[in-house]
Amino acid sequence: MTLRARTIDLVAPSGYPALEPVERAITRLQEQGHTLENATSAWRRYQRFGGTDSERASDINRLADSSRPLPEIVLAVRGGYGASRILHGLDYDGLQRRLRDRPVVLVGHSDFTALQLALFARAGIKTFGGPMLTADFGAEEPSTFTMDHFWNAITKPSLTVTSDAPQAQSADVTGMLWGGNLAMIASLIGTPYMPLVEGGILFLEDVNEHPFRVERMIYQLHMSGILARQQALVLGQFTGVKLSEYDNGYTFETMVEQVRSLVGIPVVTGLQFGHVPDLLTLPFGATAHLVAKPDGFELALSDFPHLT
Repeated sequence: MTLRARTIDLVAPSGYPALEPVERAITRLQEQGHTLENATSAWRRYQRFGGTDSERASDINRLADSSRPLPEIVLAVRGGYGASRILHGLDYDGLQRRLRDRPVVLVGHSDFTALQLALFARAGIKTFGGPMLTADFGAEEPSTFTMDHFWNAITKPSLTVTSDAPQAQSADVTGMLWGGNLAMIASLIGTPYMPLVEGGILFLEDVNEHPFRVERMIYQLHMSGILARQQALVLGQFTGVKLSEYDNGYTFETMVEQVRSLVGIPVVTGLQFGHVPDLLTLPFGATAHLVAKPDGFELALSDFPHLT
């Protein structure tokens, strides 16, 4: 794939990264012709964070500064933890004025989900769940799938994701695509940073969360009324967990069947999104049409920011 050189603004709203992947990622992007701004954010360290709360909030708020040209891409350095601590310090009015309905790609996943939720809830800003600087662009061998899908997703006005993962339930629904990391979504229920989405298609992923913890957080979404307002629930990748003898047959698949019996909406599985090397890029806030059949599913997406 031939890449056009882009202006990429780095933001570090969460944890600090290992230095070697940072060096690899920055070198690769620069060799591809991209211009990197705010690159110093990738080197900051404060306790377990990529800077103080003020510094990390400033990474985002500088996008509201009308004296600065907007970058084309805003790329999260890494996830971890920390984004929740800066949500109250963001300039939502200023960010809305500069970013809403503008072709700026804000992208990340994991802890970045907190920012995605807050920016949509408070400012109506659409973002992307997708690769990050260190884990993806800075991998020893970057995934061709991840890179190709990222550049394709952010430069086209529409996108179709297909999967041959067998499905236990059929679906044919349309709604707004939203979601991301399950732990972050559950943590923001009842706060001003959780968007009220009616008739949406909610996608979820997580890492290092045992099936019972995943189930508990999905129950929280159910009991708070969020799932009842959705058209479908789409489960991505839940990685990094080993079952024990105590689980006694309680597997991830068993948990999903329990969820299906509970939520009253179609539950689709096998979305290639999460803490995995081969990662889709998904527009948070896009209009989505989901068709699931026994032999797989198709997710058609439109109405999201994209670069020309």
